[in-house]
Amino acid sequence: MEQIDYKFIDQVLADHACDASQIIAIMQDVQAKYRYLPKDALRYIADKVGISESKIYGVATFYENFSFDAKGKYVIKVCDGTACHVRKSMPVLEALYAKLGLSKTKKTTDDMMFTVETVSCLGACGLAPAL
Repeated sequence: MEQIDYKFIDQVLADHACDASQIIAIMQDVQAKYRYLPKDALRYIADKVGISESKIYGVATFYENFSFDAKGKYVIKVCDGTACHVRKSMPVLEALYAKLGLSKTKKTTDDMMFTVETVSCLGACGLAPAL
């Protein structure tokens, strides 16, 4: 488990005036540093801004870009939308898994360099398959 830098979090909170209405921006800054939202950090933030842990988790789970799992430095998103799927995006995904030693259950390399995820659409249907 990664050590939480509470001085960094205190600075993020100060940058956002420790304001509960800024919780999304606060979590974005924390995730930018750690590449996920550490549970201990969320508890600390909830306490400092005066909201419940359930409220902060509600916000974090509502937005797809927030993650509770550590991600690699580089996140590769493979489209599995209809156009990409029909144009064989799954063999591309399987090739990435094989090359990086990943699977459906193990999405991040041990060296924390790469995370491979599937997404519903990247908006590049004409270029399918897209990643």
